Amino acid sequence: MRRRVGLIAGSLALAALLLGLPRSAPLFHYWFPELDRPLYLQDGFGELLLAHLAIVALSGGTAALLGISAALWTSRPAGRDFRPLLETLLSIAQSFPPVAVLALTVPLIGFGAAPALVALALYSLLPITHAALAGLASVPEDARETARGIGMSPRQMLWRVELPLAAPVIVAGLRTAMVINIGTAALASTVGARTLGLPIIVGLSGFNTAYVIQGALPVALLAIVVDQAFQWLGEWLTPQRQA
Repeated sequence: MRRRVGLIAGSLALAALLLGLPRSAPLFHYWFPELDRPLYLQDGFGELLLAHLAIVALSGGTAALLGISAALWTSRPAGRDFRPLLETLLSIAQSFPPVAVLALTVPLIGFGAAPALVALALYSLLPITHAALAGLASVPEDARETARGIGMSPRQMLWRVELPLAAPVIVAGLRTAMVINIGTAALASTVGARTLGLPIIVGLSGFNTAYVIQGALPVALLAIVVDQAFQWLGEWLTPQRQA
């Protein structure tokens, strides 16, 4: 119940902020009288939010598909020997900062959202894959034995027993990855992607603190809302709660 209240309150605060920012020129004029244009007007904040969410969701969804698939494969007998290699590759991918990945991908695929998607997906793979591996490892062996005893096939056991029991841990990894992505996606505006980072980048380059605040506040609130949403989802998926 508390998570749901926090989620609703955060969502309402984010909506109020997006509606209020375009009308907040007098407030920012008062706070920053030295600025000629203290309100960011180049793009609508609602449009930037949707574009920001699209990049985060697409990169996170891609990372989830790849990471969970890799975890499933290396948790099966056929792929178990490749788990150390997988963890090494993920650690290497995580060691590259998103800014470095953006710098490397722009010459190859150009400016825009594409390099941001690559960078964010790579950065999300480690927490998602580790969470999936941990979740699958946490499934009690008694549950697997019971599933085999009632005649379930390996596919049925995966979908009806293992994944439901591992879901809360996997969702925790998704939560970590998505919250990180929301903050990191603001950097994507440095390579031409339309995100909530645009006011921040424009403000930093033009020494306009008001723009930086107007971009940072929605990013922070969005991260809080998504964090609360995934916490609530993880609790809802917990078997004891469902029972």
